[in-house]
Amino acid sequence: MTILAVDFGSTFTKGAMVAEDGTVLATASTPTTGVGVGARAGGRAGSRREGTGDVLDGYRTLRAELDVPDDVTVRACSSAGGGLRLAVVGYERTVTAEAGHRVGLSAGAKVVHVAAGRLTTAEVAAVRASRPDLVLLVGGTDGGNRDVLLHNAGRLAKAEIGGRGAHAVPVVVAGNVEARDEAAAALARTGRPTVLADNVLPQIGVIAPGSARAAIREAFLRHVIGGKGLSRDPAFAAMVEAATPDAVLLGVEVLGSVAGGDVLVVDVGGATTDIYSCLTPEGEDASLRKDVVAPLWHARTVEGDLGMRWNAKHVLEAAAAEHLLDTVADPVALAAYAARVHERPGSLPVDDAERALDLELARLAVVVAVRRHARPAQPTESARPLANVTRLVGSGGVLRHAAPAGRDRVLDAVLTDHAGAWKVPRAASATVDTAYLLFAVGLLAGHPDTADAARRLAHHLL
Repeated sequence: MTILAVDFGSTFTKGAMVAEDGTVLATASTPTTGVGVGARAGGRAGSRREGTGDVLDGYRTLRAELDVPDDVTVRACSSAGGGLRLAVVGYERTVTAEAGHRVGLSAGAKVVHVAAGRLTTAEVAAVRASRPDLVLLVGGTDGGNRDVLLHNAGRLAKAEIGGRGAHAVPVVVAGNVEARDEAAAALARTGRPTVLADNVLPQIGVIAPGSARAAIREAFLRHVIGGKGLSRDPAFAAMVEAATPDAVLLGVEVLGSVAGGDVLVVDVGGATTDIYSCLTPEGEDASLRKDVVAPLWHARTVEGDLGMRWNAKHVLEAAAAEHLLDTVADPVALAAYAARVHERPGSLPVDDAERALDLELARLAVVVAVRRHARPAQPTESARPLANVTRLVGSGGVLRHAAPAGRDRVLDAVLTDHAGAWKVPRAASATVDTAYLLFAVGLLAGHPDTADAARRLAHHLL
């Protein structure tokens, strides 16, 4: 069996053809539509702009470039059209809403809004204004408060978020199990698509992401991916089986098992910098429930202000707040470059000087993003224990296309960040996913018949 793993992105569609034994046969990347896929002004998030191409245009070009056989098995994920935009509605901001936020990120979503407490008319309007593809409704521990969950279910049932009835934005209910069916019934009375899951916070100090993560994936595939208007061909919706960050996190989990230790992945993109970690807690971290919302040991954080293009100027603002600009050789040149690419996000470095500035921007983005990933969400909580990380993996176009010395400088900045108020890895080796295989590892790992190939592919990446 030959597997074609495909990642549909908003700008580029990437593919990796993999043999049954995990050998990489070929990789390629091509523009997704030739004109890009984004959010239509004033419309549903991620809708295809009028007059643009179809996301399968790039896919067909990719197949031709890779000379894909007709009998290939295709596994695909997508972040096209802005990926999966999620709004979280919870009970208390630092408890169930925070738990929902963490679970949403682990499910591959971009969390665009978090609301806590009883939804008011103004707060429902704020949820609507965030243009979510999906709402995660949480609240109450099992057997605990049920009133807020039921109140919010009633408000969401009546709200016109994304449309009405079957065309409305779907809701995943993952709160107090003793009130879940009643909440689902309130949503069903107005025809709003609903998916049920176990409570993300069954008791204080415990977080249970598995069921909600699966429910978010189900809702994404059933209600969202086909409703974004990304393709006129139903084959696209039939092909996609996960949001890209969801597949990548599963790939990181496989990478951790293959590496035999904790893994940290930094993915630098044009709009965000995403950090993934797969950790095995030890000692006090493993045995004590010190935090109201326990940490997720397999986790993802998204820094929406740290992007290499759309948020380039914000990278410098964040670096200044972290007192990192004094490590920059020519801050004036870097500021000018950041302003230029911020205004023209499709631009690429044209010479060695600009390539050096691009890597310097990436270094700052990565250091700030890892600091935020490592630090506790609340002052009373524990830091993420990253000292035992044995593998640091870099991803993103700026690292994939850089010379080895440039890549090393960016990743070494993470491993030597002793001023960041987090415990840096004691003995970690660094590498770059130059062939962009992590998403493929995750897609293969999601099926029993290709799980072994996923592990072999992870070995190849390392």
